[in-house]
Amino acid sequence: MQFLLDRFASKPEAPAVVFRGASVNYGELSSAIAQQQQALEAAGVQPGVPVILRGDYSALAVSMLLALIERCCIIIPLTPEAYDSLGASIDDVAPEWLIDVSTTEASFERLAAGPLPELYKIVIERAAPGLVLFTSGSSGKPKAVVHDFSKLMEKFHAVRPAMITLNFLLFDHWGGLNTLLHCLSNLCLIVVPAGRSPEQVCALVAAHRIELLPATPSFLSMLLISKAYQGHDLSSLKLITYGAEPMPETTLKNLRKVFPGIELRQTYGMIELGVLRAKSRSPDSLWVKLGGEGYNVRVIDGMLQIRADSAMLGYINAPSPFTEDGFLMTGDLVETDGEWIRVLGRQSDIINVGGQKVYPAEVETVLLDCPEVADAVVYGEPNPLLGKIVCAQVILREGFDEAEARSGIRKLGKERLQPFMIPAKIKFVSEIAQSHRLKRVRAKS
Repeated sequence: MQFLLDRFASKPEAPAVVFRGASVNYGELSSAIAQQQQALEAAGVQPGVPVILRGDYSALAVSMLLALIERCCIIIPLTPEAYDSLGASIDDVAPEWLIDVSTTEASFERLAAGPLPELYKIVIERAAPGLVLFTSGSSGKPKAVVHDFSKLMEKFHAVRPAMITLNFLLFDHWGGLNTLLHCLSNLCLIVVPAGRSPEQVCALVAAHRIELLPATPSFLSMLLISKAYQGHDLSSLKLITYGAEPMPETTLKNLRKVFPGIELRQTYGMIELGVLRAKSRSPDSLWVKLGGEGYNVRVIDGMLQIRADSAMLGYINAPSPFTEDGFLMTGDLVETDGEWIRVLGRQSDIINVGGQKVYPAEVETVLLDCPEVADAVVYGEPNPLLGKIVCAQVILREGFDEAEARSGIRKLGKERLQPFMIPAKIKFVSEIAQSHRLKRVRAKS
């Protein structure tokens, strides 16, 4: 933490965080961290204890997060929405304290903690801060991931270019925390949206002259459909990064047309690993090289495996996903071309149609090439004969009706897909469900 405080002291007047209209500079943030350290001491929050930090990216939440890191607590950040939705899963992480920073003042509540998880003991023995994050739970119960936070912090010692950044991903998502810590370590201005609709995001980009927008393919698809970019001056944007789920080729192609002067950069990260460096083969390509210092990458039987210095210690409530030689089995199925990798999708998302594998992203790319289709999500449904069938939710473009769309989808599907990959069921919807992290939500079979 001291390296961050030293950098804050070097430019105390530099703007740091804008949250719902309120802004603080780095000098004020440093003062707030000192105040939170005193508050933790007064409340009796001891080093090494597991603490739920309930809030968002307010200056209060950010300063409390940094104070907890400095105090070497085990931090469990949760947005209010995630805290309310996790239910009994919260008991798995045995919190001793709940610190609520979702309002203008912090509140401290001592909890009746359960037995200390074994993974916490590793962090405590190292006298290091800990970080606990929950997976999305899209394929079952959310898994609780335990990190030695000091390992994740190491990369932020290196100075990187400063860019005014909109922190799109959430407070309990490693992508969001990674962006926050990157910005803080490079004295960037961090702008936090009150909502994450295309209109709200575009308005903030224009108002604060945002240069970097980290986002998900789902959000970028929503941005294209809404055309919210047409009503705002987005000329300050230099870089849009995307990750967290596969990017349909059609969406990437359309983004290149709409934003020809903005660099589009694919990223790859996992809650279990951190964020890897990714280099695209070309600006409009989904093929990337992954790795960088501290990472080893390999592909075994089509699955991406990664060994990382910053990898999690393990799951509290699930079996270990590591191989005997320390590689994490990511669950991402990929194609390879020499050193280049293209992510096809999650193993858990594959639709098995009579023994044939269907990758939803591959079908979605074809659907999005249909003139009648504005957006689509593909998923599987149980079938007594085939095991599963391919289904799709589709948003129509203006001026087309459902009959035209069905005909167009069938025609293009026959041209570009195997028969078992063509959606057997098509449901027309006005919007596609998104998770609270703005990923597409595939219907569960």
